[in-house]
Amino acid sequence: AAYEFTTLTTVPGVIRYKGAKIQLLDLPGIIEGAKDGKGRGRQVIAVARTCNLILIVLDVLKPLGHKKIIENELEGFGIRLNSKPPNIGFKKKDKGGINLTATCPQSELDAETVKSILAEYKIHNADVTLRSDATADDLIDVVEGNRVYIPCIYVLNKIDQISIEELDIIYKVPHCVPISAHHRWNF
Repeated sequence: AAYEFTTLTTVPGVIRYKGAKIQLLDLPGIIEGAKDGKGRGRQVIAVARTCNLILIVLDVLKPLGHKKIIENELEGFGIRLNSKPPNIGFKKKDKGGINLTATCPQSELDAETVKSILAEYKIHNADVTLRSDATADDLIDVVEGNRVYIPCIYVLNKIDQISIEELDIIYKVPHCVPISAHHRWNF
């Protein structure tokens, strides 16, 4: 419908495209605080964790701040959009301390930082191999091991209500597809 939060429960559907069956799940919208359980957000985000692709539908007339809010909610639940898992090898051991191997120069992580992060998780014996310039957040994601990396496309709806100049700017936003559901443009 032409108003927000029309979907109240998960609505499944199947699209047939060039002989392939694609299952679509229309999920209820998530609000700020969803990762903490606000507005049944935890159930909605739990379903999103199992998907192969996430389409986030946004109103082009609203500020792109809504995109940031949704990204933060998904990130707080362990979903990393449009990113690859960090190239970090991590293996716990029974003894031997922390062995750190870096195959390339590190701008943020050094032996002391790695040891302090692992100490927070009560890990005192492990082999850590940094194969790319990693951040502390990357190491935490690997140690926790419960992150999912899902591609995402941002669908910006209502492009029939903006100017051509604004549309040119929107086309520069990465991973965005501008559409008009009302006129069925760019489907």
